[in-house]
Amino acid sequence: MPSLSRRTSVLTESVIREMSRVAERYGAINLSQGFPDFNPPEVILQAAKEEMDAEHHQYAVTWGAPPLRQALARKLSRFTGLECDPDRHLVVTCGATEAMMAAVMTLTDVGDRIGLFSPFYENYSADAILSGVEPVFVKLNPPDYSFDPVELRLVFGSGIKAFVLCNPSNPTGKVFTREELELIAELAVEYDVRVITDEVYEHIVFAPHQHICLSTLPGMMERTVMCGSLSKTFAITGWRIGYLFADPTFIAQARKAHDFLTVGAPAPLQHAVVAGLELPDSYYETLTTEYTERREILLSYLDRTGLEYTRPEGAYFVMLDISPFGFASDIEFAHWMAREIGVAAVPGSVFFHEPEHRYVRLNFAKRAETLHAAGERLLKLRR
Repeated sequence: MPSLSRRTSVLTESVIREMSRVAERYGAINLSQGFPDFNPPEVILQAAKEEMDAEHHQYAVTWGAPPLRQALARKLSRFTGLECDPDRHLVVTCGATEAMMAAVMTLTDVGDRIGLFSPFYENYSADAILSGVEPVFVKLNPPDYSFDPVELRLVFGSGIKAFVLCNPSNPTGKVFTREELELIAELAVEYDVRVITDEVYEHIVFAPHQHICLSTLPGMMERTVMCGSLSKTFAITGWRIGYLFADPTFIAQARKAHDFLTVGAPAPLQHAVVAGLELPDSYYETLTTEYTERREILLSYLDRTGLEYTRPEGAYFVMLDISPFGFASDIEFAHWMAREIGVAAVPGSVFFHEPEHRYVRLNFAKRAETLHAAGERLLKLRR
């Protein structure tokens, strides 16, 4: 029999998704995979029920149902101040996961190089492998996950075709400052590099920090490819609705990659989520308030354990330092914690290019009662 492909043979199964199965095996509270345990807004659920009775069960327009693209364009213009033409600047994708893959495939050829911050969301390295490109890494230094400007310049000057920026960051919860973003933009212009931004947590940012869309910086609209998602904003991770927002030249080519990757996102759900995009600004203010409360519940228990962690500035993840326990690896610790403590986390090493085993990632996109229950169990870790 012919051998199987080399590029897929080096892939590993997602450790994040594996830890959800580990949680189920041991009956642990799942703070590993980043999905909420609460429902979307009622207006979206009602719209979904109505759309199931409407005639939207066949393929939508490949690059997105017109009502959804129009609603997305209005929302993006409202929050960024940028022009967004629903027919020229957008592609609706099967989640930000597909958006990122389509972006990498549209921008790069086999053998090209792309830059990544480390730690990074685990899918990025898989996207590089599947696209046949070489990742080049810039270290984010714990505990505040700052970067060395000299190291960043060296990577931009090494011949990369694109650079990937997750802001707010998964897994670190870092929100990049305006000064940091201006440096990235300056280097992108100087070295003629495109920047792919993953901004799925744009509305989960904690005071006094602010999310700044890189596309809004001078000269960056035509150089930035924004990967967005409605999954986290509306607690609909299973609906798989994401999008690409970029200049028309890129979008025209990305639509072809998207078409042959997935054809399109689920048609009735594309129509249903328009109801969420039409919610007033007060929805986003409440979202921030509720996630701030969830963050404080989990951190209050971590404070009582005496363990060190990085206080999230955005997104809904906490990187917890487990080095005092002396385990040989974070993977071993994560399995032990699920089994013996009853809380599942993601081993931090999956996010690092460097050999780093000091951390696990916890997520707090959960109901208050879930977080209190998990917190009581985590107190068993008290030093």
